[in-house]
Amino acid sequence: MLQIQVLRVKLRRGRKGVGGMLTFPDKKEITTEEIQKALDFSSMQVIRNLDIFTDSFQKAYSENGFYQPIPNNYWTTGFWTGEIWLAYEHTGDNRLKDAGERQIDSFLERINKKIEVDHHDMGFLYSPSCVAGYKLIGSQKGREAAIKAADQLITRFHPVGEFIQAWGPMDAPENYRLIIDCLLNLPLLYWAFEETGEEKYKEIADKHIHTALANVIREDYSTWHTFFFDMKTGAPDHGATCQGYRDGSAWARGQAWGVYGTALAYKYTHRDSYLPIFKNVCEYFLTHLPEDMVPYWDLEFTDGSNEPRDSSSASIAACGMLEMAKYLEKEDAVHYTRIAKQIMKSVYENYAVKDEKQSNGLVLHSTYSNHSPYNTCNHYGVDECNSWGDYFYMEALTRLIKDWRLYW
Repeated sequence: MLQIQVLRVKLRRGRKGVGGMLTFPDKKEITTEEIQKALDFSSMQVIRNLDIFTDSFQKAYSENGFYQPIPNNYWTTGFWTGEIWLAYEHTGDNRLKDAGERQIDSFLERINKKIEVDHHDMGFLYSPSCVAGYKLIGSQKGREAAIKAADQLITRFHPVGEFIQAWGPMDAPENYRLIIDCLLNLPLLYWAFEETGEEKYKEIADKHIHTALANVIREDYSTWHTFFFDMKTGAPDHGATCQGYRDGSAWARGQAWGVYGTALAYKYTHRDSYLPIFKNVCEYFLTHLPEDMVPYWDLEFTDGSNEPRDSSSASIAACGMLEMAKYLEKEDAVHYTRIAKQIMKSVYENYAVKDEKQSNGLVLHSTYSNHSPYNTCNHYGVDECNSWGDYFYMEALTRLIKDWRLYW
Protein backbone atom coordinates (compact mmCIF):
# COMPACT_ATOMS: atom_id res chain seq x y z
CA MET A 1 0.00 0.00 0.00
CA LEU A 2 1.23 3.49 -0.87
CA GLN A 3 2.73 5.29 2.11
CA ILE A 4 1.97 9.00 2.22
CA GLN A 5 5.12 11.01 2.69
CA VAL A 6 6.38 14.53 2.17
CA LEU A 7 7.45 15.17 -1.40
CA ARG A 8 11.06 16.31 -1.68
CA VAL A 9 12.14 17.26 -5.18
CA LYS A 10 14.19 20.05 -6.60
CA LEU A 11 11.88 22.85 -7.66
CA ARG A 12 12.31 23.94 -11.24
CA ARG A 13 9.64 26.65 -11.36
CA GLY A 14 7.62 28.54 -8.79
CA ARG A 15 8.25 28.92 -5.10
CA LYS A 16 6.76 27.73 -1.87
CA GLY A 17 4.05 30.00 -0.50
CA VAL A 18 2.09 30.06 2.75
CA GLY A 19 1.37 26.52 3.89
CA GLY A 20 4.27 25.12 1.86
CA MET A 21 2.34 24.93 -1.42
CA LEU A 22 4.04 25.75 -4.71
CA THR A 23 3.01 29.10 -6.16
CA PHE A 24 3.76 31.00 -9.37
CA PRO A 25 3.51 34.67 -8.35
CA ASP A 26 4.84 36.00 -11.65
CA LYS A 27 2.27 34.19 -13.80
CA LYS A 28 -0.95 35.87 -14.95
CA GLU A 29 -4.35 34.19 -14.78
CA ILE A 30 -6.70 33.83 -17.71
CA THR A 31 -9.41 36.49 -17.54
CA THR A 32 -13.16 36.06 -17.86
CA GLU A 33 -13.02 38.00 -21.13
CA GLU A 34 -10.34 35.63 -22.48
CA ILE A 35 -12.30 32.57 -21.39
CA GLN A 36 -15.41 33.88 -23.15
CA LYS A 37 -13.41 34.67 -26.28
CA ALA A 38 -11.77 31.23 -26.26
CA LEU A 39 -15.10 29.43 -25.87
CA ASP A 40 -16.69 31.57 -28.56
CA PHE A 41 -13.96 30.65 -31.04
CA SER A 42 -13.90 26.99 -30.00
CA SER A 43 -17.67 26.66 -30.35
CA MET A 44 -17.64 28.25 -33.79
CA GLN A 45 -14.76 25.97 -34.79
CA VAL A 46 -16.88 22.97 -33.75
CA ILE A 47 -19.85 24.30 -35.72
CA ARG A 48 -17.66 24.82 -38.79
CA ASN A 49 -16.60 21.17 -38.53
CA LEU A 50 -20.11 19.72 -38.39
CA ASP A 51 -20.39 19.32 -42.17
CA ILE A 52 -17.57 16.76 -42.07
CA PHE A 53 -17.77 15.47 -38.50
CA THR A 54 -21.43 14.70 -37.81
CA ASP A 55 -21.81 11.32 -39.46
CA SER A 56 -18.11 10.66 -39.09
CA PHE A 57 -15.64 11.39 -36.29
CA GLN A 58 -12.29 13.10 -35.94
CA LYS A 59 -9.16 11.04 -36.17
CA ALA A 60 -7.34 10.99 -32.82
CA TYR A 61 -4.80 13.55 -34.01
CA SER A 62 -4.48 16.13 -36.75
CA GLU A 63 -2.08 15.87 -39.66
CA ASN A 64 -0.40 19.15 -40.56
CA GLY A 65 -2.93 20.80 -38.30
CA PHE A 66 -6.08 19.29 -39.79
CA TYR A 67 -8.21 16.37 -38.63
CA GLN A 68 -9.41 13.78 -41.11
CA PRO A 69 -12.71 11.88 -40.75
CA ILE A 70 -12.86 8.30 -39.46
CA PRO A 71 -15.69 5.93 -38.58
CA ASN A 72 -16.70 5.40 -34.95
CA ASN A 73 -14.18 2.64 -34.32
CA TYR A 74 -11.37 4.15 -32.23
CA TRP A 75 -10.93 4.82 -28.50
CA THR A 76 -10.88 8.61 -28.88
CA THR A 77 -14.11 9.32 -30.78
CA GLY A 78 -16.06 10.28 -27.66
CA PHE A 79 -13.95 13.39 -27.18
CA TRP A 80 -15.19 14.95 -30.41
CA THR A 81 -18.81 14.35 -29.36
CA GLY A 82 -17.89 15.89 -26.01
CA GLU A 83 -16.74 19.02 -27.81
CA ILE A 84 -20.10 19.16 -29.56
CA TRP A 85 -21.93 19.03 -26.21
CA LEU A 86 -19.66 21.63 -24.63
CA ALA A 87 -20.23 23.93 -27.60
CA TYR A 88 -23.97 23.31 -27.28
CA GLU A 89 -23.83 24.26 -23.59
CA HIS A 90 -22.01 27.46 -24.49
CA THR A 91 -24.16 28.53 -27.44
CA GLY A 92 -27.52 26.75 -27.24
CA ASP A 93 -27.24 26.25 -31.01
CA ASN A 94 -29.61 23.44 -32.07
CA ARG A 95 -27.29 22.41 -34.89
CA LEU A 96 -25.00 21.10 -32.18
CA LYS A 97 -27.81 19.35 -30.35
CA ASP A 98 -28.88 17.60 -33.55
CA ALA A 99 -25.31 16.54 -34.32
CA GLY A 100 -24.82 15.24 -30.79
CA GLU A 101 -27.97 13.12 -31.05
CA ARG A 102 -26.85 11.63 -34.35
CA GLN A 103 -23.53 10.74 -32.81
CA ILE A 104 -25.30 9.07 -29.87
CA ASP A 105 -27.07 6.89 -32.44
CA SER A 106 -23.65 5.85 -33.68
CA PHE A 107 -22.43 5.04 -30.16
CA LEU A 108 -25.51 2.93 -29.46
CA GLU A 109 -24.92 1.00 -32.67
CA ARG A 110 -21.25 0.59 -31.76
CA ILE A 111 -21.93 -0.97 -28.36
CA ASN A 112 -24.78 -3.11 -29.70
CA LYS A 113 -22.54 -4.51 -32.43
CA LYS A 114 -19.46 -4.61 -30.16
CA ILE A 115 -17.34 -2.62 -32.62
CA GLU A 116 -13.85 -2.17 -31.10
CA VAL A 117 -15.00 -2.18 -27.48
CA ASP A 118 -12.81 -4.95 -26.04
CA HIS A 119 -10.65 -2.61 -23.96
CA HIS A 120 -10.98 -0.39 -20.92
CA ASP A 121 -11.72 2.92 -22.65
CA MET A 122 -15.49 2.74 -22.37
CA GLY A 123 -15.45 5.84 -20.17
CA PHE A 124 -13.47 7.89 -22.66
CA LEU A 125 -15.93 6.79 -25.32
CA TYR A 126 -19.28 6.98 -23.54
CA SER A 127 -19.00 9.58 -20.75
CA PRO A 128 -18.44 12.72 -22.89
CA SER A 129 -20.82 11.47 -25.57
CA CYS A 130 -23.73 9.46 -24.20
CA VAL A 131 -23.70 10.28 -20.49
CA ALA A 132 -23.33 13.93 -21.48
CA GLY A 133 -26.26 13.69 -23.89
CA TYR A 134 -28.42 12.05 -21.23
CA LYS A 135 -27.55 14.72 -18.65
CA LEU A 136 -28.00 17.63 -21.05
CA ILE A 137 -31.04 16.70 -23.11
CA GLY A 138 -32.39 13.56 -21.43
CA SER A 139 -31.36 11.27 -24.30
CA GLN A 140 -32.70 7.79 -23.50
CA LYS A 141 -30.55 6.33 -26.27
CA GLY A 142 -27.57 7.90 -24.57
CA ARG A 143 -28.57 6.32 -21.25
CA GLU A 144 -29.06 2.90 -22.86
CA ALA A 145 -25.73 3.04 -24.69
CA ALA A 146 -23.79 4.20 -21.61
CA ILE A 147 -25.19 1.47 -19.35
CA LYS A 148 -24.30 -1.13 -21.97
CA ALA A 149 -20.82 0.39 -22.13
CA ALA A 150 -20.52 0.11 -18.34
CA ASP A 151 -21.52 -3.55 -18.61
CA GLN A 152 -18.81 -4.02 -21.22
CA LEU A 153 -16.22 -2.32 -19.01
CA ILE A 154 -16.80 -4.56 -16.00
CA THR A 155 -16.16 -7.66 -18.12
CA ARG A 156 -12.50 -6.65 -17.97
CA PHE A 157 -12.32 -6.76 -14.17
CA HIS A 158 -9.95 -9.29 -12.62
CA PRO A 159 -10.99 -10.45 -9.11
CA VAL A 160 -7.43 -11.80 -8.79
CA GLY A 161 -5.58 -8.53 -8.33
CA GLU A 162 -8.78 -6.45 -8.23
CA PHE A 163 -8.29 -4.26 -11.29
CA ILE A 164 -9.68 -3.61 -14.76
CA GLN A 165 -7.31 -4.86 -17.45
CA ALA A 166 -6.41 -2.21 -19.99
CA TRP A 167 -5.83 -4.03 -23.25
CA GLY A 168 -5.42 -7.39 -24.89
CA PRO A 169 -6.72 -10.92 -24.26
CA MET A 170 -7.82 -11.51 -20.68
CA ASP A 171 -5.94 -14.81 -20.37
CA ALA A 172 -2.52 -13.48 -21.46
CA PRO A 173 0.07 -12.88 -18.69
CA GLU A 174 1.77 -10.17 -20.75
CA ASN A 175 -1.47 -8.16 -20.66
CA TYR A 176 -2.25 -8.64 -16.97
CA ARG A 177 -1.97 -4.94 -16.17
CA LEU A 178 -3.74 -1.67 -15.64
CA ILE A 179 -2.76 1.79 -16.86
CA ILE A 180 -3.13 5.13 -15.12
CA ASP A 181 -5.51 6.43 -17.81
CA CYS A 182 -8.25 4.12 -16.54
CA LEU A 183 -8.96 6.42 -13.60
CA LEU A 184 -10.92 8.51 -16.12
CA ASN A 185 -12.95 5.50 -17.27
CA LEU A 186 -14.31 4.74 -13.80
CA PRO A 187 -16.83 7.60 -13.56
CA LEU A 188 -18.90 5.69 -16.13
CA LEU A 189 -19.28 2.93 -13.53
CA TYR A 190 -20.24 5.33 -10.75
CA TRP A 191 -22.81 6.92 -13.06
CA ALA A 192 -24.22 3.47 -13.91
CA PHE A 193 -24.50 2.72 -10.18
CA GLU A 194 -26.35 5.99 -9.59
CA GLU A 195 -28.72 5.28 -12.49
CA THR A 196 -29.44 1.62 -11.79
CA GLY A 197 -28.73 1.14 -8.08
CA GLU A 198 -26.67 -1.96 -8.92
CA GLU A 199 -23.75 -2.18 -6.49
CA LYS A 200 -21.53 -4.15 -8.86
CA TYR A 201 -20.52 -1.03 -10.78
CA LYS A 202 -19.46 0.89 -7.68
CA GLU A 203 -17.73 -2.09 -6.08
CA ILE A 204 -15.55 -2.72 -9.14
CA ALA A 205 -14.71 0.98 -9.51
CA ASP A 206 -13.76 1.26 -5.83
CA LYS A 207 -11.52 -1.80 -6.03
CA HIS A 208 -9.78 -0.61 -9.17
CA ILE A 209 -9.07 2.82 -7.67
CA HIS A 210 -7.61 1.23 -4.55
CA THR A 211 -5.37 -1.06 -6.58
CA ALA A 212 -4.30 1.65 -9.01
CA LEU A 213 -3.40 4.29 -6.44
CA ALA A 214 -1.50 1.74 -4.37
CA ASN A 215 0.71 0.78 -7.32
CA VAL A 216 1.00 3.33 -10.13
CA ILE A 217 2.28 6.11 -7.86
CA ARG A 218 5.96 5.96 -6.99
CA GLU A 219 7.51 7.07 -3.71
CA ASP A 220 8.34 10.50 -5.14
CA TYR A 221 4.77 10.83 -6.48
CA SER A 222 5.73 10.50 -10.10
CA THR A 223 3.60 7.88 -11.82
CA TRP A 224 3.94 4.69 -13.78
CA HIS A 225 2.07 4.59 -17.06
CA THR A 226 1.26 0.91 -16.67
CA PHE A 227 1.56 -1.62 -13.85
CA PHE A 228 1.68 -5.42 -14.10
CA PHE A 229 0.37 -8.05 -11.68
CA ASP A 230 0.99 -11.73 -11.16
CA MET A 231 -1.75 -13.56 -13.01
CA LYS A 232 -1.98 -16.44 -10.51
CA THR A 233 -1.83 -14.53 -7.24
CA GLY A 234 -2.75 -10.94 -8.17
CA ALA A 235 0.36 -9.69 -6.40
CA PRO A 236 1.95 -6.46 -7.70
CA ASP A 237 4.76 -7.26 -10.11
CA HIS A 238 6.33 -4.24 -11.78
CA GLY A 239 5.73 -0.88 -13.39
CA ALA A 240 6.69 0.06 -16.94
CA THR A 241 5.95 2.63 -19.58
CA CYS A 242 4.49 2.27 -23.02
CA GLN A 243 4.23 5.96 -23.94
CA GLY A 244 6.70 7.70 -21.64
CA TYR A 245 10.31 8.42 -22.48
CA ARG A 246 11.61 5.56 -20.30
CA ASP A 247 10.35 3.30 -17.53
CA GLY A 248 11.61 5.51 -14.71
CA SER A 249 10.48 8.85 -16.13
CA ALA A 250 7.11 10.54 -15.70
CA TRP A 251 5.08 10.59 -18.90
CA ALA A 252 3.41 14.00 -18.85
CA ARG A 253 -0.07 12.87 -19.84
CA GLY A 254 0.11 10.00 -17.36
CA GLN A 255 0.94 12.41 -14.55
CA ALA A 256 -1.95 14.62 -15.67
CA TRP A 257 -4.30 11.60 -15.64
CA GLY A 258 -3.04 11.07 -12.10
CA VAL A 259 -3.99 14.63 -11.12
CA TYR A 260 -7.48 14.45 -12.61
CA GLY A 261 -7.95 10.78 -11.73
CA THR A 262 -7.28 11.26 -8.02
CA ALA A 263 -9.66 14.22 -7.96
CA LEU A 264 -12.39 12.04 -9.45
CA ALA A 265 -11.48 9.21 -7.10
CA TYR A 266 -12.07 11.53 -4.17
CA LYS A 267 -15.32 12.85 -5.66
CA TYR A 268 -16.82 9.37 -5.80
CA THR A 269 -15.33 7.75 -2.70
CA HIS A 270 -14.61 10.65 -0.28
CA ARG A 271 -11.64 8.71 1.07
CA ASP A 272 -9.54 11.20 2.99
CA SER A 273 -6.36 9.26 2.17
CA TYR A 274 -6.75 10.38 -1.46
CA LEU A 275 -6.34 14.08 -0.60
CA PRO A 276 -2.58 14.00 0.11
CA ILE A 277 -2.11 11.73 -2.90
CA PHE A 278 -3.76 14.33 -5.11
CA LYS A 279 -1.69 17.16 -3.64
CA ASN A 280 1.61 15.33 -4.06
CA VAL A 281 0.92 14.00 -7.56
CA CYS A 282 -0.10 17.53 -8.52
CA GLU A 283 3.01 19.00 -6.88
CA TYR A 284 5.25 16.67 -8.86
CA PHE A 285 3.54 17.77 -12.07
CA LEU A 286 3.92 21.45 -11.21
CA THR A 287 7.55 21.26 -10.14
CA HIS A 288 8.49 19.75 -13.49
CA LEU A 289 6.84 22.32 -15.72
CA PRO A 290 8.88 24.60 -17.98
CA GLU A 291 8.70 28.37 -17.78
CA ASP A 292 5.40 28.67 -19.68
CA MET A 293 3.66 26.02 -17.52
CA VAL A 294 2.88 23.70 -20.45
CA PRO A 295 4.82 20.42 -20.20
CA TYR A 296 7.00 18.61 -22.64
CA TRP A 297 5.68 15.17 -23.58
CA ASP A 298 7.64 13.66 -20.69
CA LEU A 299 8.46 15.46 -17.45
CA GLU A 300 12.05 14.32 -17.92
CA PHE A 301 12.43 17.37 -20.17
CA THR A 302 12.21 21.07 -19.44
CA ASP A 303 13.37 24.45 -20.82
CA GLY A 304 16.08 24.22 -23.44
CA SER A 305 14.98 20.82 -24.68
CA ASN A 306 14.24 20.15 -28.32
CA GLU A 307 11.63 17.55 -27.37
CA PRO A 308 7.98 18.17 -28.34
CA ARG A 309 5.40 19.55 -25.93
CA ASP A 310 2.15 17.95 -24.86
CA SER A 311 -0.31 20.80 -24.42
CA SER A 312 -3.13 18.33 -23.77
CA SER A 313 -1.53 17.41 -20.44
CA ALA A 314 -1.81 21.00 -19.26
CA SER A 315 -5.56 21.15 -19.86
CA ILE A 316 -6.14 17.71 -18.28
CA ALA A 317 -4.26 18.71 -15.12
CA ALA A 318 -6.12 22.03 -14.95
CA CYS A 319 -9.45 20.16 -15.07
CA GLY A 320 -8.28 17.97 -12.20
CA MET A 321 -7.30 20.94 -10.07
CA LEU A 322 -10.63 22.65 -10.71
CA GLU A 323 -12.53 19.49 -9.82
CA MET A 324 -10.62 18.93 -6.58
CA ALA A 325 -11.05 22.58 -5.61
CA LYS A 326 -14.73 21.78 -4.96
CA TYR A 327 -13.83 19.54 -2.04
CA LEU A 328 -10.95 21.40 -0.40
CA GLU A 329 -10.78 24.02 2.33
CA LYS A 330 -11.08 27.56 0.97
CA GLU A 331 -7.37 28.39 1.02
CA ASP A 332 -6.44 25.24 -0.89
CA ALA A 333 -9.35 25.66 -3.29
CA VAL A 334 -8.27 29.19 -4.14
CA HIS A 335 -4.69 27.98 -4.59
CA TYR A 336 -5.50 25.26 -7.13
CA THR A 337 -8.03 27.41 -8.97
CA ARG A 338 -5.39 30.12 -9.37
CA ILE A 339 -2.85 27.68 -10.77
CA ALA A 340 -5.42 26.22 -13.17
CA LYS A 341 -6.14 29.74 -14.42
CA GLN A 342 -2.42 30.41 -14.85
CA ILE A 343 -1.96 27.20 -16.84
CA MET A 344 -4.96 27.94 -19.04
CA LYS A 345 -3.69 31.47 -19.64
CA SER A 346 -0.58 29.98 -21.22
CA VAL A 347 -2.52 27.36 -23.19
CA TYR A 348 -4.83 30.04 -24.55
CA GLU A 349 -2.12 32.58 -25.37
CA ASN A 350 0.60 30.28 -26.69
CA TYR A 351 -1.01 27.06 -27.93
CA ALA A 352 -4.66 27.62 -28.89
CA VAL A 353 -5.66 27.91 -32.54
CA LYS A 354 -6.68 31.48 -33.36
CA ASP A 355 -7.25 31.18 -37.12
CA GLU A 356 -9.46 28.56 -38.77
CA LYS A 357 -7.11 28.57 -41.77
CA GLN A 358 -4.29 27.37 -39.53
CA SER A 359 -6.12 24.28 -38.24
CA ASN A 360 -9.58 22.78 -37.84
CA GLY A 361 -8.62 21.82 -34.28
CA LEU A 362 -8.47 23.85 -31.10
CA VAL A 363 -5.04 23.43 -29.46
CA LEU A 364 -1.68 22.96 -31.17
CA HIS A 365 1.50 21.26 -29.95
CA SER A 366 0.08 18.13 -28.39
CA THR A 367 1.73 14.72 -28.51
CA TYR A 368 -0.15 11.46 -28.89
CA SER A 369 2.61 8.88 -29.20
CA ASN A 370 6.30 9.67 -29.37
CA HIS A 371 8.92 6.99 -29.95
CA SER A 372 12.09 6.98 -27.86
CA PRO A 373 15.06 4.59 -27.58
CA TYR A 374 13.48 3.23 -24.37
CA ASN A 375 9.80 2.73 -25.23
CA THR A 376 7.77 0.77 -27.75
CA CYS A 377 5.65 3.65 -29.06
CA ASN A 378 4.76 4.33 -32.61
CA HIS A 379 5.50 7.88 -33.73
CA TYR A 380 2.31 9.70 -34.62
CA GLY A 381 0.32 12.72 -33.56
CA VAL A 382 3.50 14.51 -32.45
CA ASP A 383 3.31 18.32 -32.36
CA GLU A 384 -0.27 18.24 -33.59
CA CYS A 385 -3.76 18.83 -32.24
CA ASN A 386 -5.35 15.82 -30.63
CA SER A 387 -8.98 15.15 -29.81
CA TRP A 388 -8.66 14.87 -26.03
CA GLY A 389 -6.47 17.96 -25.87
CA ASP A 390 -9.19 19.93 -27.66
CA TYR A 391 -11.91 18.44 -25.46
CA PHE A 392 -10.20 19.07 -22.10
CA TYR A 393 -9.28 22.60 -23.22
CA MET A 394 -12.98 23.32 -23.68
CA GLU A 395 -13.85 21.53 -20.45
CA ALA A 396 -11.35 23.57 -18.43
CA LEU A 397 -12.64 26.81 -19.92
CA THR A 398 -16.23 25.78 -19.23
CA ARG A 399 -15.38 24.94 -15.62
CA LEU A 400 -13.90 28.42 -15.21
CA ILE A 401 -16.96 30.28 -16.45
CA LYS A 402 -19.88 28.35 -14.93
CA ASP A 403 -20.86 25.83 -12.27
CA TRP A 404 -20.44 22.95 -14.69
CA ARG A 405 -22.22 19.62 -14.30
CA LEU A 406 -19.41 17.36 -15.34
CA TYR A 407 -19.85 14.55 -17.85
CA TRP A 408 -17.51 12.29 -15.86
